Amino acid sequence: MERFGFVGLPNAGKSSLFNALAGGGALAAPYAFATTDPNIGVARVPDARLDALAEMSASRKVVHSTTEFIDIGGLVEGASKGEGLGNRFLAGIREADAIVFVLRAFTDPDVPGPADPIEHLRIVETELTLADLESVESRIVRRRKAARSQPSDTALVDEAAALEAALEHLEAGTPLYRAWPHATCTESGGDAHRDALRSHFLLTDKPVMAVLNIGDDQLDDAEQLAEPIVAELPGAHVLPLCVQLEAEAAQLTGAERAELLEGLGLGQGALERFVSAAHGMLGLRTFLTTGEKESRAWTFGQGWRAPQCAGRIHTDFERGFIRAEVIEWTELLKLGSWSAARDVGRLRVEGKDYRMRDGDVVEFRFNV
Repeated sequence: MERFGFVGLPNAGKSSLFNALAGGGALAAPYAFATTDPNIGVARVPDARLDALAEMSASRKVVHSTTEFIDIGGLVEGASKGEGLGNRFLAGIREADAIVFVLRAFTDPDVPGPADPIEHLRIVETELTLADLESVESRIVRRRKAARSQPSDTALVDEAAALEAALEHLEAGTPLYRAWPHATCTESGGDAHRDALRSHFLLTDKPVMAVLNIGDDQLDDAEQLAEPIVAELPGAHVLPLCVQLEAEAAQLTGAERAELLEGLGLGQGALERFVSAAHGMLGLRTFLTTGEKESRAWTFGQGWRAPQCAGRIHTDFERGFIRAEVIEWTELLKLGSWSAARDVGRLRVEGKDYRMRDGDVVEFRFNV
């Protein structure tokens, strides 16, 4: 399950975004530090492909993939020095797969605090960078000594070198996702440094995206309002949302929710848009399995080969992988059933070197 940590200033809309995505449960109040303990929620990822396959197969069980959201207390300038509630909440998102900046662009006289998203971004980036600097400074001396005393331990030497490189960037006030971009790592050694630092769970050594929280009177200007953030975070996905409206829509079900979303021009709603952007940021794809017993969605990393994907179902599937029978989901729906696809010879037999594609429907053959 992928985990996304929400970071932002007080009153930026983190808890409302949490409610919009996870279906409620977090206190959203117009005052600072309404969130004193991290909120953790799990949401089912919508997938129309899976629903259609489940209907075709008359599946008794349908299992969507899920994602986890972590909403921490608001940061303020000086949090790393103990201002506000300090940065103790950051521990709650150290093991998140990605950081989501929630940046406020709406104005509301009843909600205190600044409405400049660029200023929001500056403050939260600074606090994350200072928190990482403190972490690296507390560990680097011991790693230097260990690397000097054990020069034959290449992993230890690489870790010390990565910490040295990270320290240089952090001391200059540069978060590591700017120094070593995840999408296109341009600095020599950046990917290797990131691998060496994985066990340190540094906050700025994660992919980032931004949710720009706009007012309902700003919906028509959403893309224009997002442009300054896009310029500030090159390569990152910036998603403008009216978080309050999305949170209200999340409390509805069925036709009422669909009617509200359509009437406001919000499409399928925040969860589907967020998950699409977030999965793209992490390079995630989905393969599907279907049958009378169960239809299920499985996430995997871009470029994964068939045995790796088989291991998502069970380690035995990867260990004893023989072959995969594969068909694209739209083609399977047209044919009407797995047996029909086999009868007309439309199932592809793929081996260990096959790179799974998004939307593949598959059955794995294995022997252990």
